[in-house]
Amino acid sequence: MKLRPWNSLKINECNEPLISIPKSIFRITPHPYMSLGAPYLTGADPWVLRRSVLKRLVCAQQHLSEINPQLQLALFDAWRPISVQNFMFNYTIKEICKSKGIDINDLSLNEGINDVIAEVGRFWAKPSSDPLTPPPHSTGAAVDLTLADMNGKPLDLGGEIDFIGPESSPDFYKNDSLKMPYSKHHIFQDRRSLLFSVMEHAGFVQHPNEWWHFSYGDQLWSWLSKKGDSIYGAAFEVSNDITLSEPSLVT
Repeated sequence: MKLRPWNSLKINECNEPLISIPKSIFRITPHPYMSLGAPYLTGADPWVLRRSVLKRLVCAQQHLSEINPQLQLALFDAWRPISVQNFMFNYTIKEICKSKGIDINDLSLNEGINDVIAEVGRFWAKPSSDPLTPPPHSTGAAVDLTLADMNGKPLDLGGEIDFIGPESSPDFYKNDSLKMPYSKHHIFQDRRSLLFSVMEHAGFVQHPNEWWHFSYGDQLWSWLSKKGDSIYGAAFEVSNDITLSEPSLVT
């Protein structure tokens, strides 16, 4: 699988700790990947982020409240151990193969399986343990989120989080929105634009293929913002504790 353009960028690990996300930031529960049996260590908390990332997330929530007090951010996922990234990467490949009628164990279908892997790879980062190419969520720098009302009901933004397909592109509905100002597509684009604006205001960048994915301080952020080297490498779990990668592992 080809590396993404941002994977070649330097990481200057700052060794910020992972901090628990306060419950004042609404989260979608039960946690979607835990529900699928993803291999989190016993007691591991997926609702953590690097300290500066969390501060910016709180700022984004405050900014949204100022713009529209009837809405709140709704977290879908935050920190993701590499073991979980690997589980979800493979789970998604299997599910898409199943939906396409591809027998993943049939070696004669290698070409079709490779096409699925390439398709999944546009959305799911390779579950690499290479300290030079950490998956964004494994750094504690990335969040997947949407908008919800104050009762905790997620709004419809025209596509499910983690959906593999063109509808997941942030601007998928932009052209239709301009042509049909009173359509559902216009509503979807307005909501996506609102989410982008509050996250950008707080310093986040958006994944080019995923309307729900935002990050600060990782390689994607460095590539899109052009504000210097990334400052977060992978954050690993040890036993029931969460610790950061050793500085010597990251260049």
